[in-house]
Amino acid sequence: MKVTETFLKGCFLIEPTVFGDKRGNFFEVFNKKIFEEKTGIQVNFVQDNQSISQKGVLRGLHLQKGEHAQAKLVRVIQGKVIDVAVDFRKNSLTFGKHFSIELSGENNKQLFVPRGFLHGFATLEDNTIFSYKCDNYYNKEAEDGIIYNDKTLNIDWKLSEDEILLSEKDKNLKTIVDFKLTNELS
Repeated sequence: MKVTETFLKGCFLIEPTVFGDKRGNFFEVFNKKIFEEKTGIQVNFVQDNQSISQKGVLRGLHLQKGEHAQAKLVRVIQGKVIDVAVDFRKNSLTFGKHFSIELSGENNKQLFVPRGFLHGFATLEDNTIFSYKCDNYYNKEAEDGIIYNDKTLNIDWKLSEDEILLSEKDKNLKTIVDFKLTNELS
């Protein structure tokens, strides 16, 4: 397993070693011991989530605040996404900076998104299966987020505006400016 820290401290790209032959392939999706040795981060995942989405679905940018903050290990089982992690830790040198990567069922790459980050993804293919582990339980009262097209973030979602499909909740997320006015950052 290859583990590489992105330019956002604590955010890691994980590339598993895939063993294949004429029968198919095999790889270890997650190994706590190896992850902790290579990152120095101790993690205890307590919840697994999965979604299936059509092309153009954009989910995010979400976070859980305060004591309900979550670190996530995200991957795509089938299909393809642009996955985005935004450093939203108030005292971070890279606050407001984002890292994006294409995750797919073919490349098997994963992204570890630490607590205090916004996270979102946009599906680039129909029937994309997105899976992620969380180190804390979901809490509805602690959920928040920033609108996907916030001008200060300037994220390239690899989709045209008319291709993007949003939930009602995600259509009504705040900008960073509005968020700062109504919330205390992590």
